[in-house]
Amino acid sequence: MNISVFGMGYVGAVSAGCLAHDGHSVIGVDPNRTKVDLLNEGRSPIIEGEIGTMIEKSVSSGRLRATSDVQEAVSQTELCVICVGTPSQINGNLDLTYVRRVCEEIGAALRERSGYYIVAVRSTMLPGTMRDVVIPFLERSSGKITGQDFGVCIHPEFLREGTAVADFYQPPKIVIGEDGTRCGDLIMRLYENLHAPVVRTAIEVAEMVKYADNAWHAVKVGFANEIGALSKAVGIDGQKVMQILCQDLKLNLSAHYLSPGFAFGGSCLPKDVRALSYRARSLDVKVPLLDAVLPSNEVQIERGLRLITSQGHKKIGVLGFSFKVGTDDLRESPMVEVIERLLGKGYELKVYDRNVDLAKLMGANRDYILNHIPHIARLMVRSVDEVLTHAETVVIGNRDREFQPFLDRIRPGQVVVDLVGIGSSRSGEGSYHGIGW
Repeated sequence: MNISVFGMGYVGAVSAGCLAHDGHSVIGVDPNRTKVDLLNEGRSPIIEGEIGTMIEKSVSSGRLRATSDVQEAVSQTELCVICVGTPSQINGNLDLTYVRRVCEEIGAALRERSGYYIVAVRSTMLPGTMRDVVIPFLERSSGKITGQDFGVCIHPEFLREGTAVADFYQPPKIVIGEDGTRCGDLIMRLYENLHAPVVRTAIEVAEMVKYADNAWHAVKVGFANEIGALSKAVGIDGQKVMQILCQDLKLNLSAHYLSPGFAFGGSCLPKDVRALSYRARSLDVKVPLLDAVLPSNEVQIERGLRLITSQGHKKIGVLGFSFKVGTDDLRESPMVEVIERLLGKGYELKVYDRNVDLAKLMGANRDYILNHIPHIARLMVRSVDEVLTHAETVVIGNRDREFQPFLDRIRPGQVVVDLVGIGSSRSGEGSYHGIGW
């Protein structure tokens, strides 16, 4: 294909070099004359293994050249890829100066161009930027309508400095955020020979995925460093600890615990995080990430409580209140906390959990209910039907499969608040509300 790449920085230079290496005809576009001259001389404007050789060969073969003329680049290509920078402002927000400018310039060039054109954005931008900035600026400058006269999609990159070429050809995933299929279909032609999971999704989801990726990477680095610092303080090799942790591909390095839902609870996680934070304080070791875990969990409980009370109903039914499906353990169950707070605010509750039955409970769990939360014992009923009959707002508190069929029996005026993701509806559709979706 004939492709123009806007922005000859790190992502743009790698993208242009790799696309040209694959046989496409590529025009690199940048207002910086030095970068343009370097590329036209067959030299890379960035330092990155392999890309210099690829650019040199592609320029020599005529598949890659550079210009500062936006009109020329758009008129001679069928697809442009925006790779301009989105640096931070002093307050932490993104500086979208370069995005606005390049969209105005591309839009002006589109005004003079006939035929359908594709604008793909690789720049990292917060959710909503495509709708609020990119599309309006393109339409205003071009006088044309997206989806009708030209297509727009966001195609986030997952390139790491130092291994960018390998990441281009062996990506962890290919993500395309689109409204229709025409733009995505054309982008997929760029990757016909690559083997990677392909995700075609909504524009805003694709925008957010990039941030979720980078935030997760940052959290992992911070977590490993804090475990290392605390380990060293007690005479342990933190690297060995983390090596063992990483050998667990079933729970530690997996999708487990990475789905939005309600707060954690039970007899292990709260207690152990609390103990680790205490030990760090006693050793004068700062672990701000670990210290923030329990407060973050408390915020999620408050978020769930607000979602329930915002429905405006006084009669509440709770389906599932043990800390996790398949257990009768109520110790530090976040749903018990929610129930107690609702009771304190004067709400009328009925609660059901087939695993929590006073007649069957023994030992510590029975003692916990009778001696620590006897008021909740009085709210317990024997069937889902009793909860549905009573409740104006039905709260799903754990993922027991028993609750799934009853979502279809919600009567008019009744609301479902799903804290665990058992429903398949989109939050806000009809009477269904999810806590993180």
